[in-house]
Amino acid sequence: MGQLNVKQLETPQEKAHYTHFLIKDIEALDKMLKDDLFEKTPIRIGAEQEFCILKDDFSPHKNCLKILRAINDPHFTTEIGVYDLEINSDPLVLKENCFSELHKQLETLLLKAQKAAKANNTKVLLTGILPTLRHKHILEKYMTPKPRYRVLNKALKDSRSQNFNIHIKGADELSLFHNSVMLEACNTSFQMHLQIKLEEFVEKYNWAQTISGPILAACVNSPLLFGRELWAETRIAVFTQSIDTRTNSMVFNEKESRVSFGDRWETGTITDIFKDHISRFRSLLALDDYEDSLDVLQKGEIPKLKALQLHNGTVYKWNRVCYGVGGGKPHLRIECRYAPSGPTLTDEIANMVFWVGVMLGQPENYKNMPQNMPFKAVKNNFFKAARYGMDVSFNWMGDTISAKDLILNELLPLAKRGLQNTQINPNDIDFYLNVIKERVNGKTGSEWTVKSYRNLQHTKTQFEARQALTAYLHDNQFSKNGIGQWPVLTDYDLDKIKFKPLVKHKMQSKLFIIHESDSLELVAHIMEWKKIHHLPVVNKHKILTGMITWTDLIKLGNSDLKQSVKDVMKTELYTISQEKSIKKAKEIMTKAKINCLPVVHNKRLLGIITTNDLKS
Repeated sequence: MGQLNVKQLETPQEKAHYTHFLIKDIEALDKMLKDDLFEKTPIRIGAEQEFCILKDDFSPHKNCLKILRAINDPHFTTEIGVYDLEINSDPLVLKENCFSELHKQLETLLLKAQKAAKANNTKVLLTGILPTLRHKHILEKYMTPKPRYRVLNKALKDSRSQNFNIHIKGADELSLFHNSVMLEACNTSFQMHLQIKLEEFVEKYNWAQTISGPILAACVNSPLLFGRELWAETRIAVFTQSIDTRTNSMVFNEKESRVSFGDRWETGTITDIFKDHISRFRSLLALDDYEDSLDVLQKGEIPKLKALQLHNGTVYKWNRVCYGVGGGKPHLRIECRYAPSGPTLTDEIANMVFWVGVMLGQPENYKNMPQNMPFKAVKNNFFKAARYGMDVSFNWMGDTISAKDLILNELLPLAKRGLQNTQINPNDIDFYLNVIKERVNGKTGSEWTVKSYRNLQHTKTQFEARQALTAYLHDNQFSKNGIGQWPVLTDYDLDKIKFKPLVKHKMQSKLFIIHESDSLELVAHIMEWKKIHHLPVVNKHKILTGMITWTDLIKLGNSDLKQSVKDVMKTELYTISQEKSIKKAKEIMTKAKINCLPVVHNKRLLGIITTNDLKS
């Protein structure tokens, strides 16, 4: 999330003051380009590893700051969610064993985090979207208490002036209005950085855009959110909509979202890319102090371009342009932001080796991409991959080709040549690219997740299935085998998980409900057709107002079945929260002599739990 000590830009004077230094940064960048000050060699790589903090029952934990203090390592930092942390790797020169070295470095740091977490009754997990996330975890009380996150949240909300409208449709559908940017906390990413030579930056950026669709198709592992099956890489849809500052009335005009793939090929210089961002997106944040970049240059030093960096940190391109200073020299990087975290370090490094290899292996006939492909075809490829993973065909250089054929027959060989020409260790090349090949020929992370989730629900409730899925991911995240080699789950023992059984573990959430205005005749037939004995009643506002049971219908005898539900339903109800214990549910049902208990939150029906559920 970048600089933590920030404030919101509010008054015209503050905005003018910030803009003054932002323009100076652009002028300084132009001057550094003109004076050829940018580092050319060596080329370096780096990564940002986000991961989740979990309780013993594999639900999100709120103690990231406590864990961060216990780790006590500058490689680690916070994320917007209080149940997430991030590792910033050391930059490594792109040569020989750099990828296996990065693998070892991240493993060492994650094991350090795991040790600190274990001492605090906590677990760590690599995953694109945590399966056990629930709606309550995107409330503002789960936001990390650091100034940047609160300020950014307020700035985005003020800019939008209305709730965020989230709608994602896959095999299931998610539609909700949300009043903060906390949906971003659902996303856990593995962000990959590659330093680019100045003279080929725009060309390489356009190539990075071109290959995004097929690279993403091989990486997808996040199909679930709140128990719903959505996109193959649901993170793409979630992040796009959770930081969209456009109001609903502006979504369909030409204004671009702050989170975007882009709308055109890049031309000109690196400065032109930044100028375009400044022109399109107004600054949201400010610093307490700035540097006069031109003065810094005149002193023979390299400026940090603080104002420009701050602005760039609030423009979320899936391939983002990055400026940095290392060893007293400026450099340029492309940050690939669309790859998910997990499910193993092996999978993550394989994604990086594949991406870097294809970036390096760009052939001569694929240069000058604006002449080779329409930009909208490239953009469409990206979103098709996000929705459907490997189950797509791409528009590629004017032809239509399956994701599998494109990756196996063209991109993997390109990647191998690019890595070999950079003198990367042959064993690393073969090992990591084979991980990609196994996924493409077998199953991606999303395919494994969906198949396993469906299987688990044959013997478990939906929440138990999500819990079992998370437990398995946790137990295998340090496996040397990529997910392409994992067996699809048919079951997973939850008995070893330390947790107190709660109502949410046993309740039924896929319900038939009836309305106050429905007739008793309809109710009787629904119960007969679906072989159910309890039906909750809701009003036009979807608030639980009553219950009707099969016993109630029997007691009515020969009464007129054309009566409405409202006339005969029970309105004095016993209800329970999903967070209450199974023991408490049993006590209520025994004392009240009932067999069904509605599960509610703020009077809204979440599910029901019956005596039969308690026996399982």
